[in-house]
Amino acid sequence: MHGEDPFDEGAGSILRQPRAVWATAGASVVAFMGIGLVDPILPSIAKGLDATASQVSLLFTSYFLITAVAMLVTGFVSSRIGGRRTLLAGLALVVVFAALSGTSGSVGELVGFRAGWGLGNALFVSTALAVIVGAAAGGSAAAILLYESALGLGMACGPLLGAALGNASWRYPFFGTAALMAIGFVAITAFLAEQPKPALGTSLLDPVRALGHGGLASVAASAFFYNYAFFTVLAFTPFVLDMTPYRSGAVFFAWGLLLAVFSVLVAPRLQRRFGSLRVLGGSLLLLAADLLVLGYGDHTVAVVCTVVSGAFIGMNNTVYTELALGVSDAPRPVASAGYNFVRWFAAAAAPFLAPKIEEWTDPHIPFVVAAVAAVAGAVVMWARRTSLVRRAGETAPAHATEDGGSTFAN
Repeated sequence: MHGEDPFDEGAGSILRQPRAVWATAGASVVAFMGIGLVDPILPSIAKGLDATASQVSLLFTSYFLITAVAMLVTGFVSSRIGGRRTLLAGLALVVVFAALSGTSGSVGELVGFRAGWGLGNALFVSTALAVIVGAAAGGSAAAILLYESALGLGMACGPLLGAALGNASWRYPFFGTAALMAIGFVAITAFLAEQPKPALGTSLLDPVRALGHGGLASVAASAFFYNYAFFTVLAFTPFVLDMTPYRSGAVFFAWGLLLAVFSVLVAPRLQRRFGSLRVLGGSLLLLAADLLVLGYGDHTVAVVCTVVSGAFIGMNNTVYTELALGVSDAPRPVASAGYNFVRWFAAAAAPFLAPKIEEWTDPHIPFVVAAVAAVAGAVVMWARRTSLVRRAGETAPAHATEDGGSTFAN
């Protein structure tokens, strides 16, 4: 496997999939759209609800805080009720809470509804890859490529949908997402048969126990720092750019395209040539440099650096996924849950802390802190490299194709 591109085998059959796979992949696109949906309309929400930037950023904090905790629950639920029912439960929660988000009369209500949305999204996305792998034609490689493509398309199109609907009212993107997820619910109900349940159920503590492995704990700790930098870009930059919904949507659409291309196409090739740890370390340091330039550059420079950061984020996402799935002896869905449990807490912290740091200091310092976090992620990987190289650090990215274990939103 060392000399192969894991996305080549079976790639020719990626378009020849059963309707169940397309239904799940289509719903996955919409689920990932929900992450960046609010980016272009954050300033509009702040004005519409008479809220500060730090208050509105709690939309991300509540969403990802619940997502982090839900990582301990999703495996427990899906191993008992099955993948199809878990997907449908997640979709139903997203439909309800996305629609309720559009009716919010205060920022507190909206933050609460986004928390419910986060629970639904965690149930859906954490199960979707396993379901796609189980139902796909052409082997797991084609399934992984299809899933990664859905992720990239969703992350790119979320800001566009937010901009297109949010230009009329900040409420419309939430209603639009609810409608699209309802269509996904109907499609999965109609086309996806129940998947076989695992022989042994997953306990709530299994993901925490998996973190006792030094290599997995190291990957999770490094990813924690990286995700702080990642979500500083996603949740705080829209306030710094201060653009109309259409312009902000275009910026983050370009950002999402780079994320998708570098995640699916570029990262695997660089891993084969240089090894996972070198690619990850270099990408984290480049992301840190990009964040510093973004924080201290003029408006045009900030726009360019925001878009360019998508390339580094895409590479980091892929490499972290491979390391988390391959470094320990724990079953990959369990290792994935433990890894995501740790790293999503940073995704919850950054959207709240970045605007607070700006209030306490100036607009440059949040990006300095994010850059330091990215460097810290690289330092952790370097300091713990001996625990990573033995199993996953210098292998080709083949691990994720071996089973249906998923890491949420890559």
